[in-house]
Amino acid sequence: MSRKVLVIYTGGTIGMVPSEDGYVPEPGFEARLRALLGERELPPFDLLEYDRLLDSASLVPADWERIAQTLQAHWDQYAGFVVLHGTDTMAYTASALSFMLPQQDKPVILTGSQIPLSQLRNDAVDNLVTTLLLASQPGLVEVCIYFNRRLLRGNRARKVKSSGLDAFDSPNFPRLGQAGIEISLRQELLLPPEPVRFDIRRYDPEAVVMLGVFPGMPARLVRDALAPAAVKALVLMTYGVGNPPEAESGLLDELARAGERGQVVLNLTQCHQGAVSQGAYATGALLNRVGVVPGLDLTPEAAFAKLHHLVAQGLDADQIRQALAGSLRGECTPA
Repeated sequence: MSRKVLVIYTGGTIGMVPSEDGYVPEPGFEARLRALLGERELPPFDLLEYDRLLDSASLVPADWERIAQTLQAHWDQYAGFVVLHGTDTMAYTASALSFMLPQQDKPVILTGSQIPLSQLRNDAVDNLVTTLLLASQPGLVEVCIYFNRRLLRGNRARKVKSSGLDAFDSPNFPRLGQAGIEISLRQELLLPPEPVRFDIRRYDPEAVVMLGVFPGMPARLVRDALAPAAVKALVLMTYGVGNPPEAESGLLDELARAGERGQVVLNLTQCHQGAVSQGAYATGALLNRVGVVPGLDLTPEAAFAKLHHLVAQGLDADQIRQALAGSLRGECTPA
């Protein structure tokens, strides 16, 4: 097979140009890119540019479906795929794509930049060149994010800096690889190759909501968040190892009612690193009693995408709770 790579340009900072209102997307990215790369000895690639370029801050679950369908339509023609994407929601998209590709035999690597390619000083060229090299090589068969010399499992990655060039990291899982003088991969961490299988679902954007607890939080916020009939699951961001506010707030009563209605509540920590240990403290143990699911070491982005995917599969609440206890694509460390 040819080692040609397909670059899918969805939008984002990497292809933006300056305007009176700040950086804005502009069509014609391929011509600008090839002119800048010149005669570099790179893997051959084609570039597909979306007609409607995305500002990733405005991304919706239907955009995940569109990207997955693009991959599926071109899967047999290319050795690997690069998805150019805005940084703000890149980790959400990488997580969603990992669940839409429960088996794969080629790499899908998301990248972008903090400074546009159009600027003299930028991080776009290095990110893109190294991603092209990674995407053209066999052996890497999962959805990843490459950024600032770091190769990360996509559903373990987070944007950890708003303006630093080292914007992405993997707080609860080792980096899959590092690009220095040489590009080195941690082979023992990589997922094994399998015959490709897509599982592209229509995600209801109202099906999953997220809510963070805070001191003095009124229970009505949880009640209101769970009130719409379309809501099937809640990602609840709690303190430390998974501790909610005291039961006197009425929060536990609302979570118990959610379980009785067949809504799934997943408990994640607000901490940047570490896992939920629901029950390590008495306040957390109360969540066990009302059927709240401990979120292990899932990132918020992976938790949100995973719940969307499980809901879209038509699973009932008990089946979703069971699936949340295990790993689908290396997104968490089961207890």
